[in-house]
Amino acid sequence: MFAPHSGRYVLVGAAVLALWGFAEIVRWIHNGLWLVAFVGALALWGFLAWFFRDPSRPVGDGIVSAADGRVLMVGAEGDRWQIAVFMSVTDVHVNRFPMDATVTSITPAGRGFRPAYDKDATHNERLHYQLATAIGPVEVVAMTGIVARRLVPFVAAGDARAKGDRLGMIVMGSRVDVFLPKDRIVPLVVPGQRVLAGSTPIAREKA
Repeated sequence: MFAPHSGRYVLVGAAVLALWGFAEIVRWIHNGLWLVAFVGALALWGFLAWFFRDPSRPVGDGIVSAADGRVLMVGAEGDRWQIAVFMSVTDVHVNRFPMDATVTSITPAGRGFRPAYDKDATHNERLHYQLATAIGPVEVVAMTGIVARRLVPFVAAGDARAKGDRLGMIVMGSRVDVFLPKDRIVPLVVPGQRVLAGSTPIAREKA
């Protein structure tokens, strides 16, 4: 399965390769460089198809990660816990709802494309997803990085979704921060820990 909105990348690439492949059958004997270029293009298409993968996931317990990757930080920001996950180019780039929620707003902000692991990355171009949940307001922030340049929401304000449902995607991915009410939850992850979107618990409600 491929991520929503990624079909044009995969299908256009496949169509170009099919035409190119037909041409190569005619000319590959006469010009080996074209064959080498075709194999390179085929490898590139294979990478894109792999990059836009969107595997099914079992939904985890508690409040789950919104992104695949490694936990970059866990810290307090005012009356909220901030849990940041860095997504490398090898990670699945579809983001998911950390819990059952209704989208109240989606707001673009920021400028620039600094490395996502840099402290100044919080000023990059980003989307703020405001969610209404059973524990109060929750915010998911998807931000660009030095390679990632496109943020693709899969939902709109007013949409209600279950935990683990698809929220959006960062093309060439970088970082996703989840902000949770400090008085309602206890973090369960630490920096450096590997997490999977929709499956890995990152926090639990206080007893």
